[in-house]
Amino acid sequence: MEKVDLEKLALNGGAPARSKPLPPNYPGAVVMGEEEAAQAAQIIKAQSPFRFYGPDLRNSVTAMERMMEKDLGVPYALGVTSCTAALVVALKALGIGYGDKVIVPSVTFIATAGAVVAANAVPIFADVDDSLNIDPADLERVMDEEVKAIIAVPILGTSCDMDPIMAFAKKHSIHVIEDVAQSCGVRYKGRYAGAIGDVGVFSFQMNKIITAGEGGAVVTHSPEFYERAARYHDQGLLRPQLKERHGLNPDEETAAFIGQNYRMSEITGAVMVEQWGRLNGIVQTMRNHHRYLKQALAAELPDMKFRYSPDEQGDIGSNLGILLDSAEQAKAFTEALNAENIGVHTLYGSRPVYMVPQIFNKRTAEKDNFPFNYPFKNPVVYTEDMCPRAVDLVARMVFLPVSPVLAPSDLDEIVQGITKVYKTLF
Repeated sequence: MEKVDLEKLALNGGAPARSKPLPPNYPGAVVMGEEEAAQAAQIIKAQSPFRFYGPDLRNSVTAMERMMEKDLGVPYALGVTSCTAALVVALKALGIGYGDKVIVPSVTFIATAGAVVAANAVPIFADVDDSLNIDPADLERVMDEEVKAIIAVPILGTSCDMDPIMAFAKKHSIHVIEDVAQSCGVRYKGRYAGAIGDVGVFSFQMNKIITAGEGGAVVTHSPEFYERAARYHDQGLLRPQLKERHGLNPDEETAAFIGQNYRMSEITGAVMVEQWGRLNGIVQTMRNHHRYLKQALAAELPDMKFRYSPDEQGDIGSNLGILLDSAEQAKAFTEALNAENIGVHTLYGSRPVYMVPQIFNKRTAEKDNFPFNYPFKNPVVYTEDMCPRAVDLVARMVFLPVSPVLAPSDLDEIVQGITKVYKTLF
């Protein structure tokens, strides 16, 4: 590859490829408008921000849930306060707690593992494949009789390889939770992520594909799991509105149990009604941008390696993953592109989630570091190198967020800037 004068890099005093930074990486927030404001204002004017009662209840959370049910093809959706809450609710819906283990991908946000601990279970970590998502081929290595569930996490817009994950879970009679926090709208072989496993969870936090600042949801095909989720998110109650809507008629003397408060507010629900309606447009725009960038870069840089996907057609295109040959190359590439006003990054400090100190050292706020103090038959041991592919790949995979508000000129400047940096450095 022909070398280019190093002085052309902005890092070395050259003119940057872009005169200003890319749009902030908040896909749902950057397309917010008067519609979201009007929906939220209706709730405030009605003086009824609580979900289940008020002087003029508008039922916005219910409306959002119905939209999710229709579009995802699931009979049950439940709005909650966050995706972390949704994970805890999902785990409790499945009856998981103290003395149980849950398989978690080694590359994910801390909340995935943290929610397992919050549910009083212990995470064990499976390695990743070339998609940077959980590797189905590594599940058998970490499986034992104390494992009760797998959490599959489609990271940054690319689906997990769900067929072998579901087959593994069926073989061992364990549950599958899909943590779709970063990838709302992603599909796998035509099915929406979140609607494939036993329970799916979604995030509406600020960074996510659609947002109300905070918020989350739980979806399932199971009336049993839905009822348990609804109870756990609302102090063990099953409100009349939820009973009637879904035709549930349990015996409260035997069905009720103690829960938490993870109820979604009507203001959040109102914003999410508008945001959910924008989802398809956001995803299609990001897919188009992603396709353009990848094709243009492949033409300019035929040896560039991109992130693998088990179902590229189903990806939402929210992030373009570029794989470098080493962590050192990834660091240099990231620094040079950021200087060009093309914001890129590696994930989570370039390390697996189990290396976060509080997880690695099994520290909790509870006595004796509960629930890690459970006397497991097969003790849970974390080592730095226990997931070697995660250690390797997360440090050399560079991600470019693909905003839905990029203009054609932005796309061309991104291609030109990445081409300049890549040819100069490598």
